[in-house]
Amino acid sequence: MPSGSASVSDAAGYTVRAVAERLGIPTATLRSWNRRYNIGPPQLRPGKHRLYTEADIAVLERMRTLIGEGASPAGAAAAVRGPVPTRGEHVSLLAAAFALDTRSVSNQLAAHVRAFGVVDTWDLLCRPAFADLVGRQLGGEGCIDIEHLLSWCVISVMHRTNPPPDLPSPTPVVLACTSGETHSLPLEVLRAALAERGVAAQMLGADVPSSALADTLTRFDRPAAVLLWSQQESTALTSAVRTCLDAGAQVLVGGPGWEAVFLPDDVDHVESLLDAADRLA
Repeated sequence: MPSGSASVSDAAGYTVRAVAERLGIPTATLRSWNRRYNIGPPQLRPGKHRLYTEADIAVLERMRTLIGEGASPAGAAAAVRGPVPTRGEHVSLLAAAFALDTRSVSNQLAAHVRAFGVVDTWDLLCRPAFADLVGRQLGGEGCIDIEHLLSWCVISVMHRTNPPPDLPSPTPVVLACTSGETHSLPLEVLRAALAERGVAAQMLGADVPSSALADTLTRFDRPAAVLLWSQQESTALTSAVRTCLDAGAQVLVGGPGWEAVFLPDDVDHVESLLDAADRLA
């Protein structure tokens, strides 16, 4: 250990600063890896220091080597934590959901996010799983509870693996469902996809009145970018679009509800999660 390092007793472990000095990695990077990928000591209650063991440091050294060889942080973390999950394998995910095993569902989702990122997890794992559930419902099988359980697990994992970034975005980003729209899961996933890129977004969630949108946009000292989500045509409200335009915001809309709606020329309908993330990032 370098002279003057912030260490503690060998029995307790090493502080993040001591490990950062030893490995030549910024403390902010170590904290990010710990928060996003669970690399390092477990998360503790507020006020308690996270202390690294020699085993933790060995894992970090391997991760640093993999990144130096060209791996992404997410891919390196997945490699050092264990076998990489199969991309888009939703059969085992649904099996765990039907068993009401939320721990297994969450662990599978988190492993996929860490290995392949938010966009691929949504497009290749979550959407096929939800499509399977919808097909079963149309066939008369009662599995709405499983759909809700899976949705909750997705939201929980997105918050855990991709919490809000520390710094605000140069352009404020607002994500909101229109008034009467309760399907906010796609926005939760978009928020996580943006956080994965270091972009902070203000999540207003479901059923946001146009008046609340107006209030939010007045709180910024510069024009914002807004994405309005509508799952069904009855909630695709042009009044919400107009409210945002009147506030000087860049407006994007997402969801099947907007497909039959005539929109102003300066409003774009995003076609996918990747499209939305690219435009807002």
